[in-house]
Amino acid sequence: MEASQRAIPCAFMRGGTSRGPFFLAGDLPQDTATRDAVLLAVMGSPDPRQIDGLGGSDTLTSKVAIVSPSSLPGVDVDFLFAQVAVDKPLVDVSPNCGNMLAGVGPFAIERGLVPIRGDRTPVVIHMVNSGNIATALVQTSGGRVAYDGEARIAGVPGASAPINIAFRDTAGSACGSLLPTGRTRDVFNGIEATCIDNGMPVVVMRAEAFGKTGQETPQQLDADADFKKRLEAVRLQAGELMGLGDVRNKVVPKMTLISPAVNGGHISTRTFIPHRCHSAIGVLGAVSVASACLLQGSVAEGMAALPQGRDVEISVAHPTGEFTVALRTEIVDGQTRFLSSGLLRTARMLLDGQVFVPHRVWP
Repeated sequence: MEASQRAIPCAFMRGGTSRGPFFLAGDLPQDTATRDAVLLAVMGSPDPRQIDGLGGSDTLTSKVAIVSPSSLPGVDVDFLFAQVAVDKPLVDVSPNCGNMLAGVGPFAIERGLVPIRGDRTPVVIHMVNSGNIATALVQTSGGRVAYDGEARIAGVPGASAPINIAFRDTAGSACGSLLPTGRTRDVFNGIEATCIDNGMPVVVMRAEAFGKTGQETPQQLDADADFKKRLEAVRLQAGELMGLGDVRNKVVPKMTLISPAVNGGHISTRTFIPHRCHSAIGVLGAVSVASACLLQGSVAEGMAALPQGRDVEISVAHPTGEFTVALRTEIVDGQTRFLSSGLLRTARMLLDGQVFVPHRVWP
């Protein structure tokens, strides 16, 4: 007798400060419409509680990783990230996610896509969403993926094995250039902003421009309907100017308010993805904000006392901690050029098995 639902192999993993199901691409439908319908059913969207799926009623816990062997020379796996909307029937594959990226290396090894190479196994990952390449260094002592360790990251309780991630050539990952508008500073409805894409399209603005201190809690910011309306108006204009088109149904660009850091770090942030204030900040969003801090003429210029030199580490504070971004730069014709970025993340396998969707979703 035919089963009443369709079973799909998957692993449920935490990657950085996000979590969601990880799939092998071959285990999902090949046509986009059916694939998206399956992902919506898996996560339980659209529904604010996502009660009929694996989602956790938050954009941070409504994410999907799709992994497959890569045909690119020198690359181990392809990683397609999907942001599944919580309360809308929307699957967005336009952005990257550096947090879910942290789980791709362990997942690829667990699924046999990458052989273990000693106590630390490098996994070279092609981020399909943007075309960029990252290398994740996964702890594999004892011939298996190690999840226990002493590394701690803000937003995740306890300690886990470190996963060091190095990005290369992230400038213009979604928009085609580091400064998509061609300027370090633009004005939208009277709000000065720096539109930057060094791994994630971000619109950086001073909190004071909206009459905010930048130290408000996410809940306080989300409760201010007038502020949120003004912020969205800026996002729609910036999205067009950044070459992203009509972004009403997209999660990019991210919107980040910056202010002087008061409890450590170089700069304080409040980030919206895209309409709710993030309790932390996304990995690649932090890279873009840190990069903006180094650009002469940006809205971040003069806000923080920054380290000098070709290799710098910038601490980006957020509501639940901080994110240290390592940047390698060079000056070419008087302009800052970003060569690479690096950061520390952790990941953990939470469940490995099958997820079920109704046959009506995937006949």
